[in-house]
Amino acid sequence: MARSTSWRRRPRAAEGQKISRCPHCRVAVWSNYAGAGDAVRFVRVGTLDEPDRLPPDIHIFTMSKQPWVAIPPGMPATLDYYDRNAHWPKESLERRAALLPARPRH
Repeated sequence: MARSTSWRRRPRAAEGQKISRCPHCRVAVWSNYAGAGDAVRFVRVGTLDEPDRLPPDIHIFTMSKQPWVAIPPGMPATLDYYDRNAHWPKESLERRAALLPARPRH
């Protein structure tokens, strides 16, 4: 069997991203982004036992979505990354702001 290689384009928003993977199956479980370092983790909802309890509130990187993926009318969507100040609830922005001062500076 011929050996194949694969690659993926990393969007600019992924610069500085750390992806934590399951040691057994290597699926991505959560990510830390450079803007918040280790203080904030973005959990992949599909890795949870009950992912249906957390439906999406925005669709991002839709420039690479499959044509059969239907985004409901009125659902926020962006071609690549998004402006958190425009899309996150006030309470989420406040939690993030409270975490950032505790972040170690390098």
